[in-house]
Amino acid sequence: MWTWALPVSAAAVTGSLSVLLGKVSNTNWATLPALGVLVVGGAVWYLLRLRSQRERDREAIEPAPSVLASPVGGSTTLPYTSGFTGRDEELAEIVKALTTEHAVAVVGRRGVGTSSCAVQAANVIRQTAARDQIYYLNLRAGGRPRGARWVLAELAWAMGTPPPRSRRPAALSETAAALRERLDDEHILLVLDNVDSPDQVRPLLPPTSRCRLLLAGTPALEGLDGVAVRGLAEPDPDDAVEMFSAAGRSASVASRRRADPTKDPAVRDIVELCGRQPRAIRALGYRMARHGWSSADMVALLRAVVRAPAHHRLPVTAALAPLTDRDVAYLALSRGARRLLRLLALAPAALDRPAIRALARRSGDRLDRLLDELVNHVFVDGSSGDRYEVRPLLRGYARLHLRREESTGRRVAALTRLLRMLARRAERHVAVIGQRLPGAAGVAGLPTDDDPYGWFELHGDLLRAAVVNTPGGDRPARPMPRRLRRWWFRLAVALAGWYAHEGKLDEWAEVCRAVLAAPTAGDRPEIAGWAHNELGVLRRRRGDPQGAATALALALAARGRRVTAQAQMNLGLALLDLGLADDATEHLELARRHRSHADRGGQALTELALGAAYLAKDEPEAAHHYLVRAANAFRTLGETRGYAAALTNLVLAQTRLGEHLDAAQSWTAALREYDDLADPAGRSAALLNAGAAMLTSAPGRAGQAYELLDEGQELRRQRRPDAGLGRTLLYLGDAARLLGHLDKARRHWADAAQVCDSVGDSAGAAAAYRRLAGPDPA
Repeated sequence: MWTWALPVSAAAVTGSLSVLLGKVSNTNWATLPALGVLVVGGAVWYLLRLRSQRERDREAIEPAPSVLASPVGGSTTLPYTSGFTGRDEELAEIVKALTTEHAVAVVGRRGVGTSSCAVQAANVIRQTAARDQIYYLNLRAGGRPRGARWVLAELAWAMGTPPPRSRRPAALSETAAALRERLDDEHILLVLDNVDSPDQVRPLLPPTSRCRLLLAGTPALEGLDGVAVRGLAEPDPDDAVEMFSAAGRSASVASRRRADPTKDPAVRDIVELCGRQPRAIRALGYRMARHGWSSADMVALLRAVVRAPAHHRLPVTAALAPLTDRDVAYLALSRGARRLLRLLALAPAALDRPAIRALARRSGDRLDRLLDELVNHVFVDGSSGDRYEVRPLLRGYARLHLRREESTGRRVAALTRLLRMLARRAERHVAVIGQRLPGAAGVAGLPTDDDPYGWFELHGDLLRAAVVNTPGGDRPARPMPRRLRRWWFRLAVALAGWYAHEGKLDEWAEVCRAVLAAPTAGDRPEIAGWAHNELGVLRRRRGDPQGAATALALALAARGRRVTAQAQMNLGLALLDLGLADDATEHLELARRHRSHADRGGQALTELALGAAYLAKDEPEAAHHYLVRAANAFRTLGETRGYAAALTNLVLAQTRLGEHLDAAQSWTAALREYDDLADPAGRSAALLNAGAAMLTSAPGRAGQAYELLDEGQELRRQRRPDAGLGRTLLYLGDAARLLGHLDKARRHWADAAQVCDSVGDSAGAAAAYRRLAGPDPA
């Protein structure tokens, strides 16, 4: 009708305008009406034809709905399901429950298949003639939820009882009473579909003795008394693949040969990336069959969109439009909840409320309401520490919505806010983590945000994923925007500091490799230099000085004064481990020159390393000079660990210079400092130096020296054997010999020789063998 009405109306309007213009301008415009009819009518006809063609094309690429929707006004005729597949166990459980229970509710998040399962169960009961009559009512007819009065009116009309006269409770109760009397006359099954709220069906509860009530709706029905609840989740992978295959078969493209989707491993990946959502699976399977799309191409497209970093400009193509268009559960959320869900998809792990506030710029009661809405609609899971994350199964689906509705700039801005908050908190905790007392992993009674150990343990997975996953992707990534790169790198530095403090070397190496693999490392040499420097320190701690020297040489190629100074110092230490004292001293002197005068902590560290290098060169005067400077600097800065390390090395320099009294004061002060530090490696080194100095300067105090060395031995045996353990055992034997325990001394020397041989300390092994081969004292 509209095809003809619109051109006629256009012609009438054009004719009136032509007459009016003719009177005004006194000109013959008689030919304009016909011309107007042709032009306007042709344009309207073309637009309507194009619209009709688009509707036909859409119908050709969309599968039939699983349950035919009831028209506005309701329908009490039970529909049949279309393409129902799988769900055998759930279906049998619902049918069995209706034989023993008066009211059964099939609940689940929207779009998961509660309606089709309930309707299919009712059809099974209809085929077995277990009920005399079955009435079906869609409580979301017309696209919006219906109230209790509408439900009662529709059922009253179907069963011949008076409908409610008004919305008053008395009128509703009167209609409900008449309905209950009518329902008790016969074996009737009432199927109420799309129930959003218990208030919609409360007047019908509890059902009469001869009536059965089957509800399909949201998890809000779980609180109804007298209703047996059967939860329905997403289909399992096998059922999801069968749904995909059945949708493809219904496309009826006989001219194309299609491989069996159930035997295609890519199809299983597709349904997982689709979150195993029935509507999306059926729509995508139907379209792929109609167009002949390859499953390998589709899974590659899905992975690219889902896993691409936030700063990639990768849109959701028309091929993936059904996945977002058919997400009825997502569309049922409020606007704020939809946006919060999209932003939560940016997070690689669970977030606490402060992090969510930074991500979404929402706070207070508003944020609480949005989180409750997402939890109630089963989009978000809660975890310990008041943290929330998108359900793993729906994470890819949420990222599709994120790609489609959030621009690249807004995605980058949100992720930057999150990384900025995490980086600042991590830096604050790393800055104070060295001041904790030894022993426990945290401080009892402190809130998590005030306890560095507790905060890192709680958010460790989030921090690691934020650093490792942000630059990644299955294909070469674009460099990160500057604002994002800044906070990502600062978080990586802080996280590496935490791993280094805790001795988590594998995780530390993973962070460094992630930084090197990021495209931004190629554009910013100082970032690559930092990563190579960290790898050098890590390999040195693993006992690989040669690998450390190689990594640190790469770090020196980076620009930046601070990076160069740090790399020079670490390279000097690695060369010192290799026994190249002269080369080590040269690099350490270069590091001291590159250090900024404002970097007092860095200068003190370099001077401490120089002191160790000159000790290795047997130049105690120069070592004493640098170690005293380092100790004074660390004490002024309040760096207890550095101060204790400087005193530990100073003991050796003073002993070689014959300053035995000063050496005793130094090792006593060093041990006092280590009493308040959780540093067993540093304390064991101080004990070794103290025992060796005491044996050299005061052999009469061999008993005290033995006690110190024995404590150091116990600390070192808790870790992997190293050269320090061999030297401790060597001096333990010397102390035992001075005490007259020759057998014990020989056992210690034999153990020292074995340990030194295993760790490659040839000088220590030679000293142990000389003692073992020497004559026994009288």
